[in-house]
Amino acid sequence: MTPSRRLAAALGLFATLVAIGSVGYYALGAGRWPLGECAYMTVVTISTVGFGELKEMNQVAGARALTVALIVSGVGVLAYTQSNLTALLVEGAIGHALRRKRMQRQVASCSGHVVVAGAGGTGKHVIEELTVTRTPFVVIDRHEATLHQVSETLCGGKMLYVHGDATLDHVLLAAGVDRAVGVVAALTQDKDNLYVTLSARSLNATARIVSKVVEDEAAPKILKAGATSIVNPTMIGARRLASELIRPEVTEFLDQMLRDKDKNLRLEEVVVPPRSRLAGMALKDTPIRNETRALVVAVRGNDRAFIYNPEPGHVLVAGITLIVLGEPESIAKLRQLVAG
Repeated sequence: MTPSRRLAAALGLFATLVAIGSVGYYALGAGRWPLGECAYMTVVTISTVGFGELKEMNQVAGARALTVALIVSGVGVLAYTQSNLTALLVEGAIGHALRRKRMQRQVASCSGHVVVAGAGGTGKHVIEELTVTRTPFVVIDRHEATLHQVSETLCGGKMLYVHGDATLDHVLLAAGVDRAVGVVAALTQDKDNLYVTLSARSLNATARIVSKVVEDEAAPKILKAGATSIVNPTMIGARRLASELIRPEVTEFLDQMLRDKDKNLRLEEVVVPPRSRLAGMALKDTPIRNETRALVVAVRGNDRAFIYNPEPGHVLVAGITLIVLGEPESIAKLRQLVAG
């Protein structure tokens, strides 16, 4: 039960106790005390203030017994009401302010993360994938209710976000766009994604910026604004429809690979750094398979050409990119192995 509901229940108990006491005094006195005085007597008794008794109260059988019962009951009801009122303040306005401050500090300390502009229909799927792959990210959206809902649904309430307009520079800076390695522009309108791309590129010259595109005419403009890559959901949806018709088994295989909660297999890319222990080794001599269980499905050389299903004797050199299939834990081990 939420704090507001608990407080409402506590106030209901208090009102019920006042009503019982007022009616009780009135009935015991057989009308000798006005109902207003009975209510007043009930309230001062429940609050344990006790200014004085009703006139000739000692002459009415059961009046003092009712008073004792109200005092005992009132202490518990008032304590319950006060605790829920405090909880509402702490978990409500005060708690919200504290959580916002804590989140601002966490966002300010972020570096090498991804900034996601938009938590709507497209953005929430981006957030889901980033969460599964354990990629640090900060979300920006105009609607705080949407941010709360996505955070609770996908991230267990631990999602870092900034409430504001992602097309504004100061909002992007609040999300740490100048320290980010990537930006996803997933807003509804192409013009908004264009603004996000342009602003993000001016604030961070090296970040990889991927933008959603709705209309085909907007694609070249967003690329000129600084986007590294663009994604057209309509085009992807159309290709998926065709794949479901032409190659249903392959499509189902990919779906199960991505949605299997027990395995969470992903295709990832791992760059071999200059001083990697694997540089100069043949693929068959590396401990990739034994230590990480990741499967190398392709290699992209320094000439940017892909070699699919590389031979066991393929020699790894610094700067190449390994395209691997594996679970997030396996990919993390591989990155450590390659870097080590």
